[in-house]
Amino acid sequence: MNLISKKSNCLLIIVFLITTTFFAQKSPTFKDGEDPKPADKKWKLVKKMSDEFDGKKVNERKWQIYGQGWIGRAPGLFVADNIKVKDGSLQITTTLLPKPIIKNNQTFTHGGGFVGSRKSMKYGYYECEMKANKTFMSSTFWLINDRSKANGCDKRVTELDITECVGEITNKAEWMKYFDQAMNSNTHSRNIPEGCDYVKASEKARADLGGKVYDDFHVYGVWWKSKDEILFFLDGKFQSKVKPPADFDIDMHLRLVVETYNWNPVPEDGGMTGSKEDRTTTYNWVRSWKLVNR
Repeated sequence: MNLISKKSNCLLIIVFLITTTFFAQKSPTFKDGEDPKPADKKWKLVKKMSDEFDGKKVNERKWQIYGQGWIGRAPGLFVADNIKVKDGSLQITTTLLPKPIIKNNQTFTHGGGFVGSRKSMKYGYYECEMKANKTFMSSTFWLINDRSKANGCDKRVTELDITECVGEITNKAEWMKYFDQAMNSNTHSRNIPEGCDYVKASEKARADLGGKVYDDFHVYGVWWKSKDEILFFLDGKFQSKVKPPADFDIDMHLRLVVETYNWNPVPEDGGMTGSKEDRTTTYNWVRSWKLVNR
């Protein structure tokens, strides 16, 4: 092959990759006929809450990975060093701490990770491509408001769990049996200020994966359509619709969190016997979208 042909082929490959990337981001991930947008609207990518993780480190202009008020739920401490951008993905690795750490009168023995969007948004479509770790610790993708910047009745908590799961179930309760093989979604209303007419409650949904959460990557998505309409999607296909227990009309931040649950306790062997790959939750990308007029 001569030099001109080689250069031409390289140019074609570059154009193909650029074009593929462009078209891949024109709209959320939907199977044919599943896109719920109105006919007079189109999806627009919200870049400040989206990331392809194709750099060499976490973009801290978009994402907070340390310094937040929430340090983790004991015994799992959020450790920024557990968070890496590598091989075109965001990776959060679970760890056993070299020695227990005491903070806020709590003992932490394991390390997880917190990745939170600095920007917030209200109604829109939020999705990620994620593969869970194989441990008893969680793999999650969700939204929550910031009470510290709110006033009046907006100082309540609204939380939209797009998915949360674990790789190993240590609690044999009936309600836990799907936590290693499903998209477990929820809407929470809590911490209602006194005198405000909202209820403390939750409304949940579930979609089965057809395998373990760590077997493969899946696309987890939600259309936060309005204050009382939440639609969940798995791998581009509509799964269920939920009416949250209170008005979901407050801007929320994205959260990609690996933590411990007090209702899925540490196993006797410590839960960290697997390889680094087995102990890692991987996000290939995160994308946020809003509807705009055509």
